[in-house]
Amino acid sequence: MNSLVQLTIDAHGGFERWQRFENVSAHLRNAGVLWALKHQPGVLDEVNVRVALRREWASHSPFVNPNLRTSFEPHRVAIETTDGHVVEERHQPRDSFSSHEVDTPWDRLQLAYFAGYAMWTYLTTPFLFAMDGVTTEELEPWRENGEMWRRLKVTFPRSIATHSTVQTFYFASDGLLRRHDYDAEVLGGSPAAHYVHEYQEFSGILVPTKRRVLGRTPDGTPVPDPLIVTIDLSEVEFT
Repeated sequence: MNSLVQLTIDAHGGFERWQRFENVSAHLRNAGVLWALKHQPGVLDEVNVRVALRREWASHSPFVNPNLRTSFEPHRVAIETTDGHVVEERHQPRDSFSSHEVDTPWDRLQLAYFAGYAMWTYLTTPFLFAMDGVTTEELEPWRENGEMWRRLKVTFPRSIATHSTVQTFYFASDGLLRRHDYDAEVLGGSPAAHYVHEYQEFSGILVPTKRRVLGRTPDGTPVPDPLIVTIDLSEVEFT
């Protein structure tokens, strides 16, 4: 295992502890300009999310109505009732984003797909670096805010739905994640610099409870305004 991967997995709680759990859930408060831009304001303002740790699956609830929830997997996304009745679904949902730009409106299934893969990625980082098919390479370090951060280039297999095939993660000397860069393919390849803050420990796993997504210039400099997405997490529980 790459030495930086080992360092960050250990810093976030260790792989042995991580393997004791099957799922993680959290309460989310979401904001930022993205949701209105995609014609989906308010839907995810205050929701709960549940994510599987052994496979790529996520569910947000409530979704649109109190009795509805989502079910996301890479090959399928659905909106269903709380008792499991499918209201609508889409197979191979990534194909529906073909030719999308940053301001192309989304329908509710596209919102469910984006939110599902995004939260699965965030809540399984950095442990997903050890998954089959994921490859890593340490890059030259990066200086920001007076700190020197180690950088990890992560390449994901086609079987994993996420922002982009290649992403870059930044870690401080303590091994904890500070920043996460990607080019969101479902937003026309929009470059993002995603910062994490305020780590808390839940069942021995360290989880950042505040996330702020900014734009990014070609040289890697973050664009502070506007805030594209903000995510505040609470009530995190591993089971």
